Amino acid sequence: MELACRWLPHSSADDWFFNSPRVHFARNVLAHAGKSGRRVVSAFIATAFAQETAEAASLQWRAVADQIRPKVPKLAAIMDEAEHDVLAYMSFPKEHRVKLHSINPIERLNGEIKRRTEVVGIFPNDDAIVRLVGALLLEQNDEWAVQRARYMTLETISQMSDDPLISLPAVAR
Repeated sequence: MELACRWLPHSSADDWFFNSPRVHFARNVLAHAGKSGRRVVSAFIATAFAQETAEAASLQWRAVADQIRPKVPKLAAIMDEAEHDVLAYMSFPKEHRVKLHSINPIERLNGEIKRRTEVVGIFPNDDAIVRLVGALLLEQNDEWAVQRARYMTLETISQMSDDPLISLPAVAR
């Protein structure tokens, strides 16, 4: 099963895990649901995404998989395999989840990096690539910083970390 991916830091440890965006997972699952069962399966899976906590979402996910297992075992097996990946964003604070369940901003950023590097064509050395991509990332960070709806502020990120550097208050707004 081909899924688009994103790497996200796990909120309770220093390791990283794989996150499949919900929409990509839903498209793959609905392909196995059959034309007549797509609405029902979509509604069942949406109940897991609507839960308030990661634990509740996981329990609902299991209940949905178990409920559809007798009629569509292949679909239930896909859900079993993808549960941790698809629900990974639920381990973050609620205000971050809407920003993490989609990879659209990252896909746009990757497209812009690709476009700008193709314009240059050949780079004289690795440092030149790092400078260009670094400048693009700084530019994007500045844009996200002023778009409050898209950006995760230092204050909300500091809630997830005991790192004293992250816990410092923001200097200017």
